[in-house]
Amino acid sequence: MEKEKIVKILKSVKTGRLSIDEAINEFKLLPFEDLGFAHLDHHRALRLGFPEVIFAQGKTPEQVAKLAKRITEEGARLLVTRANKEHYRAIKSEIPDAEMNELAKTIFHGKPKKTKGKGAILVVAAGTSDLPVAEEAKVTAEMMANEVIPVYDVGVAGIHRLLDKMEILQKASVIIVVAGMEGALASVVGGLVDKAIVAVPTSVGYGASFGGLAALLAMLNSCAPNVTVVNIDNGFGAAYVASLINRL
Repeated sequence: MEKEKIVKILKSVKTGRLSIDEAINEFKLLPFEDLGFAHLDHHRALRLGFPEVIFAQGKTPEQVAKLAKRITEEGARLLVTRANKEHYRAIKSEIPDAEMNELAKTIFHGKPKKTKGKGAILVVAAGTSDLPVAEEAKVTAEMMANEVIPVYDVGVAGIHRLLDKMEILQKASVIIVVAGMEGALASVVGGLVDKAIVAVPTSVGYGASFGGLAALLAMLNSCAPNVTVVNIDNGFGAAYVASLINRL
């Protein structure tokens, strides 16, 4: 069915019934590939600017490997989030050049050689315990062809560590702030720079942090007007949004 629609669109362009722009819009609506256990969206890059990303949590290694193989066979970049070593071994059997960032729980292949963003994306993490989420953001932003600068362990308990990085903060195009506990770092950074801040609350913290809910609410209630917030531990989502901003 998909091949038939592609042929029809191309014939319409050839006969002049569709312009090139109209044809591209038609391609954006083409169907998915039915793999039985999943419907793989090969046209997501055309619609959203980046191929479908595999969320590995809850999927078997065999399922993840099959999805990864089909994505790379189509010539697209591969990014897998929330992956474990079993997922990685299964993918490596199909894609020997695939790499894994164990801290970020990400698997990737086809990392771009050139950046497309208009500036650097900073990934600022409050503490070492926040690094898994920060690294997920870093890998995602890099796979989306951005220059990424990590600024780690600069939480508000030692605010001088952050202030020492003011020159770097000022040069950023977009800043991702990753913090657990009370999540105050996002407001502090937001009050220091005229940049878009994408705040990521993490589930790091003692009992009353409620698994990141305290940090989430603090970030949502930030008095810094340049702070926007993604879900708890969602480093991937933060990097995706930051990448879009960096290309405006």
